[in-house]
Order: sequence, then C-alpha cells, then structure tokens
Amino acid sequence: MVLDKTKVIYQIYPKSYKDTTGNGVGDFQGIIEKIPYLAELGIDMIWLNPFYPSPQRDNGYDISDYTAVNPLFGDMADFEKMVAVGKAYHIDFMLDMVLNHCSTEHEWFQKALAGDKYYQDFFFIQEQPTDWQSKFGGSAWAPFGDTGKYYLHLFDITQADLDWRNPNVRKELFKVVNFWREKGVKGFRFDVINLIGKDPVLVDCAEDEGKPAYTDKPIVHDYLHMMNEATFGEDDSFITVGEMSSTTIDNCVLYSAPERHELSMAFNFHHLKVDYADGQKWTLHPFDFEALKRLFHTWGREMSDRGGWSALFWNNHDQPRALNRFVDVKNFRQEGATMLAASIHLSRGTPYIYMGEEIGMLDPDYDTIADYVDVESLNAFEMLKGEGKSEEEAFRIIQAKSRDNSRTPMQWDSSLNAGFSTGTPWLKPGKTYPEINVEREKDGPIFQFYQTLIQLRKSHPIISEGTYRPVLEDHQQVYAFERLYKDEKLLVLNNFYDQTVELDLPEGYQEGEVFLTNQELAKWDKKLLLKPYQTLAIKA
Repeated sequence: MVLDKTKVIYQIYPKSYKDTTGNGVGDFQGIIEKIPYLAELGIDMIWLNPFYPSPQRDNGYDISDYTAVNPLFGDMADFEKMVAVGKAYHIDFMLDMVLNHCSTEHEWFQKALAGDKYYQDFFFIQEQPTDWQSKFGGSAWAPFGDTGKYYLHLFDITQADLDWRNPNVRKELFKVVNFWREKGVKGFRFDVINLIGKDPVLVDCAEDEGKPAYTDKPIVHDYLHMMNEATFGEDDSFITVGEMSSTTIDNCVLYSAPERHELSMAFNFHHLKVDYADGQKWTLHPFDFEALKRLFHTWGREMSDRGGWSALFWNNHDQPRALNRFVDVKNFRQEGATMLAASIHLSRGTPYIYMGEEIGMLDPDYDTIADYVDVESLNAFEMLKGEGKSEEEAFRIIQAKSRDNSRTPMQWDSSLNAGFSTGTPWLKPGKTYPEINVEREKDGPIFQFYQTLIQLRKSHPIISEGTYRPVLEDHQQVYAFERLYKDEKLLVLNNFYDQTVELDLPEGYQEGEVFLTNQELAKWDKKLLLKPYQTLAIKA
C-alpha cells in the first residue's frame, strides 16, 4: 500500500450533520447537499460514523446488519448517490467498521442463541465468567440465554465480542469489507481493532492487568495482515486507520509500517487524557501542558524514526470540543482554533478534521442534565452524585466532559436549530449558533486558515513527507517542532497560552522566512515575540 500523505480527512457524525426530512436526524441527502461546501474547504475524504441497522444502544456501534443502511439515514440508493456525488467533487468515503463485536440482535447471535453450534463458535461462550470488566462498567460477561453459560461483551451487554480465531468469522467479516469496497468506498476506520486478538482460553487477570489480556496481542498483527490480503490490500489508493485502545508506540509502528501490509495509520488517544485528574475522565482539571508536549514529541519522534504513520486529531464524536479544553475561548477563540489546527496539520501524520472544527464550534453549554442524551454521561451524572458530589458539581463535570459536546447539530446558519433541521433535532443545538455558523464563518479567519493548511500539505512535501524532530523540549509554554525534508527545514512554534512569550530562535532560522502565521508578527532577529495562542512556521 502506498499511502497518499497529502490527503486530509473530515469526520461526519451523520446524525448531526444535516437533516433534509424534518425528522430531526441528519441523513445521506443532507451530506450530499453539503459536499460542495466540503470541496470548498479542500478535504479529500469523508469518514462517516456507523449508519448501519442498529438498536442504537451504543449510537450505531452495535450493528445488527453489516451490509445494509439504517432507514433513518436513507436507503442504499441514497448511499450510492452520495458516493457518486463525492467522486464528482474528488471526495472519497471512509466507513466505520465495527468488527470486534456485533449487536446481540445480529442474526449470527440470534442463531447462536437458538442453539446453532456453527454460530455459537462465532462468540466467546464459556461455563465460567472471568473477572474482566466491561469498558462501560460492570462485568464483561452476561448470561447466554438460559444455557447456564456466559458470553463476552467488552462494551455494552448488547455488543457480543466476535471470535477472530474462528476462520469462519474472519471469512464473514472480510466479505463485509469487500461488499462496501464494491460500492465505491475508498477507506475504512476500524473500531477498537487492537482488541480482536483474544486468547483461545480466557482466564482471570491480576488486578490492573486487565488490558494485556486482550489489548495489542501479537496475533492482532496476523489478523490485520490477513484482512489486508483478502480485501483492500490490492488497491494502492485505499486508506485504512485503526482505532487503537490503550495502545503503545511499538505496536502502532507495526500496525502502520507500509512493508507490513496491515493498516495505513493508527489513532491513539493519550493526548486527550491530559486534562483527567489522576487518569479519571469525570473530573475537572486544567490540562497538563508538559504531559501533552511530551506525548506529541515522543510519538512524533518515534513514529518518524521508525517508519510508522499516525492519524492526527483534536476532536471526534467521543470527545468534548478541544477549543473548550485547551483555549481561553472567551478571549481567544479564533487565535486558539487556528493554533490548535496548525499544531497538527503541520506535523507528521494524516490530519483529521471533525465537523464544525473548521468554523470554531464550541461545547453547547447546556443548562440542565435533561438536555443530554448520551447514556455514558447520564450514568456518570448518577455515579458522581453517588460519590457525594452535589448536583451542581456533578453537572459542571458533565458539561465539560460529555460526548454530547461534539455531537450537537452542525451550525449552518443563524436560523432556528442552526439550519440543521426544520423539525426538533435529536439533540439540542449549542447556544452559540447565532454567532458561530458556516454562513458567518466561511469568510472568517478560522475557515480560511483550514483551507490554507490543507493546500500547504498538498503543495509542500516537507509537510506531507518530512521527518519530525522535537525543538525547545523544555519550554513551559510553547510546543515546537522541526520538519525536515531533503535539504529543507521548517520550524513550527505553537504558543499554548494567553501570555505573550519571548523566544530565542534556533540557529538557521534567524534569517528565515515566514511560512505561515495566524497573527501579525513583530520583526525578529535572534529573539522573537509570540503573541497569545500564536502559531508561527518559519522556513530556514
């Protein structure tokens, strides 16, 4: 596989992008309507969250039919039209593939429940549960009908883990992948794919060692290589990314190194836990810049030196908006949005933009817990109160950390419901839509800065192909790195704070030229002033 490193990917949460029927839920026709807008932004590929038939216990990540379309979003003809319209605008589609588990409503599980031995071998069914915990809380085992046995579900009780050791499971899943390839799809994002390598016999784990029992097992690499060979590997233009839960650099190098024929790139999430107090999500805690910088530098340098490739992102459907987490948005929304964008778009890896990021959308700032829909958030609210927090304290934490923060409807204009729907949206729009919306922002600094970043990646190999080298590693306010390509050098400086900072410019850059900046720049010689949330790239 030869990855085109100039490409930029845009994530759409279909439920919240654009509703054309008035039922309050986004749909394929809404995406079709907005493809010209995305072409103007300049992106190359759209990653869609799951749109398959599903009981929606986990927002569509509980799939009951892998090769059909949930009528909420349209039908297969709408899907095919969407892919065709995308192609006309040189935009391809990446689908979310959830192959670690399927819904207990899927016919495979239903047949297994009815006693079919062939399909019982698709799942992990055993006499005695282990002490494994579900990622959604509680035991990872549930009774398998009235058989007296138990089945494994690392996620919701309705998401039964599939046994990849069974060649029939692999055959069926590879058929699914090829089904969508035949529909013209050019990319896949594989959900929690590093969890598919479970052992033949599942046993208890010692305390705090639960993860190694099923995370990043060596056999995962074999499975990915088999899938590559049986499906997308024959198409050089194909792009694949693995969502890697609690992963390591060593494994991500292996997952993404081209000569291994596994995946194009890997997502990791360590950098989005730097505002967790003691590693706990449901806490209020200022972000730890030192930890963030160290993670970016370690992953940047190691993946570069060892030939791996990263998927770079600040936002997705499971995270609060990065602007609210890392920037003083009351005073510096535009500067902060453009600085955060440059800090990953000028780095080494494939950048992902999450819908609304390109116009500087913010968390919704809801007034009451009744505004939230996300089951994880509602459970956490009760948990926090149970731990002795007041209703007000618990609510403030949900406001900051809920997954619904990123799932609010896309803000198209200042009309009712942000121009998302003529009906009642499935999730309330954020409060800022009268001021922050596509209609107002398209000629503004954030959108135009994103356009520039995308074009620079396409026209400058130093950004798409260059290596990564940490700079100013001990600086307490600036995240800085160098990109090197042939005889070219580029220095990228990102001020993560609302204070102006004076820097000593490294040798070679004192007579350099400005490659990109998000704010006016004072003249410099050996010293340089960076304004609050300023990003500056200098070519040596």
